[in-house]
Amino acid sequence: MTIDDPALDWAPHTAEVRPWRQRTVRGPRADRRVREIIVSLPPMIRDSDYPMPRPLAAMTAASAGDLGHLDLVHGRTLSALNHLQLRTEAVDSSKIEDVDASLADYGRALLGAGANASAVSMASATAALERMIRDAQATRRIRPEAVLQAHHELFRRHPDEAHRAGTFRTTQNWVGGSDYSPTGALHVPPPPETVPDYLDDLFAFANRDDLPALVQAAIAHAQFESIHPFIDGNGRIGRALIHAVLRRRRATRHLTVPIASALVAHRDRYFDALGDYRAGRASTIVAMLASATSIATAESWRTATHLTDVRAAWQQAAGDPRPGTTAYRLLDLLTDEPIVNGQLVATRIGATADDAAAAIRACAAAGILVQAPRSRRAPVWLARAVLDEIHDLSVRIQASNRRMRSR
Repeated sequence: MTIDDPALDWAPHTAEVRPWRQRTVRGPRADRRVREIIVSLPPMIRDSDYPMPRPLAAMTAASAGDLGHLDLVHGRTLSALNHLQLRTEAVDSSKIEDVDASLADYGRALLGAGANASAVSMASATAALERMIRDAQATRRIRPEAVLQAHHELFRRHPDEAHRAGTFRTTQNWVGGSDYSPTGALHVPPPPETVPDYLDDLFAFANRDDLPALVQAAIAHAQFESIHPFIDGNGRIGRALIHAVLRRRRATRHLTVPIASALVAHRDRYFDALGDYRAGRASTIVAMLASATSIATAESWRTATHLTDVRAAWQQAAGDPRPGTTAYRLLDLLTDEPIVNGQLVATRIGATADDAAAAIRACAAAGILVQAPRSRRAPVWLARAVLDEIHDLSVRIQASNRRMRSR
């Protein structure tokens, strides 16, 4: 890939006119009469290098170093931190797509205990994110099968999209503009028949080992969003791809810092950065990802301390149960799983249903657990101290990002 314009640092997308006809005639006359559209064709990047200016190289190296240090110190010993980060990332990645729900509803959806559509979507995004990261860790590859499985997780419970869950698109899509044609769209991705070749190229790029991990993750994400290989869900799967690349490259071995929490603070700037990538300026999305990683890492250090303090306070509130007892094991579980029901507790701590119920009642009496609203028939219990930290971590990251941007 060669770049002739010195103002650019990446090959820009090219434009091509393609024939267009609505599959089902509908919408305003202007949409029904469209016969040609202009599609955006990304460059092939399999063998592309990204020569960074020195300040950006220093920034990405520092961000990767901070991330690795957090993972080294807390990754093995504080599994609760990863679970909390995963939930924060999935929740805020969903918010970027205007999908939001209360943490109580989100918890019911995680347990399959019935919740609204937004909460189910957020729970599905969590499962999709976990699946992609696990596969990258286990196989040391970014695989199309894992991306399809993650997309299936994301939409298998969606009433309108379940029939397309886990399948790449076979029709033209677009971002923004009209609902009926690509007229006025912000971005018209490449035609569906080109998607397989583009994805083969992207996966080859994402599986290289000769690029800085954060740079590779940022460019792979931007290229994925440009290809837009699904009818819906591209943003959430594309942000999960960031974490899959970081895990494959061992930039993290245990933790999933909530990068989306920083991105959601400036949605418009994030979308503009993707637009810059398509125009041939990859530095914007690389710098944004490096900055988001630094902020999320710094605030995650504080969360690690808070979780340790919460567990110690619970230990005291519960009457200092001995290690190995049902009560002690439940307190450990709640730092990992702050939303539980009786069945989950019994299964995870290896207790009878009666012993699990007794331990839950004791934690409720001690103020450690509260019953979720609208869960009288099938009680769901919330460890508010940990759920509050999920919310607080997101708020702190967003506030830090806004302060940095305002300087």
